[in-house]
Amino acid sequence: MTPKLFHHPHGITAVDTEYLHPGHAASHIIHDGGRAAFVDVGTNYSVPHLLDALDVLGISRESVDYVFLTHVHLDHAGGAGLLLQSLPNALAVLHPRGAPHMTEPDKLIAGSKAVYGEERFNRLYGQLVSIPTDRIRVTRDGERYRLGGRELELIHTPGHAMHHYAIVDFAHASIFPGDTFGVSYREMDSPRGVFILPATTPTQFDPDQLTASIDRMVAYGPEAMYLMHFSRVTDVPRLANVLKEQIREYVRITERHAGAEDRYEAIKADMLQMWLERAHAQGVPLSDAEIAKLLKGDLDLNAQGLIAWIDRRKRS
Repeated sequence: MTPKLFHHPHGITAVDTEYLHPGHAASHIIHDGGRAAFVDVGTNYSVPHLLDALDVLGISRESVDYVFLTHVHLDHAGGAGLLLQSLPNALAVLHPRGAPHMTEPDKLIAGSKAVYGEERFNRLYGQLVSIPTDRIRVTRDGERYRLGGRELELIHTPGHAMHHYAIVDFAHASIFPGDTFGVSYREMDSPRGVFILPATTPTQFDPDQLTASIDRMVAYGPEAMYLMHFSRVTDVPRLANVLKEQIREYVRITERHAGAEDRYEAIKADMLQMWLERAHAQGVPLSDAEIAKLLKGDLDLNAQGLIAWIDRRKRS
C-alpha cells in the first residue's frame, strides 16, 4: 500500500487518512531531530496508511514520541488505540475532557452511533481500541512539549468541542488547529485563494467560544494552519475573518428557523445557499451540484450541531 503524502516545509508531512474519500482528512507527521509525532490519526482503517507513511519517510516506529489528538471526534482519534500498539514509545496527548473517552470509549461510541447509526458507524470506524491510562498524557492549557529541536505549545481552544486543543509550532509560525479553524478542501481552491467554512458538528458547538478560539490562534501570528480537513492553508488573517463572518451567519440562520417544524432542512437549505454564494464570489472551479455533493457531510453534521446548540441555549 502506497500512502498519499503531501510534503510541506519544516519537516511536516500530511498523510491522507482515506476517510470517506481521498482529500477529506489528513493526519500530519512532524519530524525533527530524529524524533516524530502524529497530529490526529483518523480511524482504525487509517492506521495502515500512517504506518506505511513512516516507512516511506524513513521514520522508525520507536522514534515516534507523541500522538497528539486535538479532540476525540472519531475521524481524528478513532484509530489512536490501534496505532499506539505499533508505536512502543509514543504517548497519546489529550485534553482533560477528552482523555476519559479514550480509556473507556463506551460513551463516545454510543454518542457517535446516535449521530451516524450503528451500521454506518461500524463501516466508518470499526471496533475502537481503548488506550491504557499509562500511555495517556493529559495536557494543561499552555503546556509546552519538546519534539527533537522544536518546542510546541498546546492551547485549549473550545468552540467546536469543549475537549479541543491546538498545537502551536513557534519556530515555524505554524498551528495545527484540529477543527477549530474550520474545513477547507483543496478541490475548492481558486486563483483568489482557498475556500473555508466553520465546522459546527454535534454536540458542543458554541459560537462565542469558537470565535474567541480563532482570535486566540491568530494572535500568535501564524503563517500556516495545518487542518485535518485538508492540510496546509495560508492567508490566515483573511480566513479567520471569513470564518467569523460565517459563524455569525450560522447563528442568524439557526435563530431564524429555531421554531420551525422543518428546521433541520431549513437550516441546511440556507447554509448551502450561503456557501454557494460565497463559492461563486471566490471563483471556486466547481459546479453547484459538485459543491453540494462535496459538502453534503459537513452540511448534515453542521445543521445537527447548530440545532444542538440552539436547544441547549433555550434550556439555559
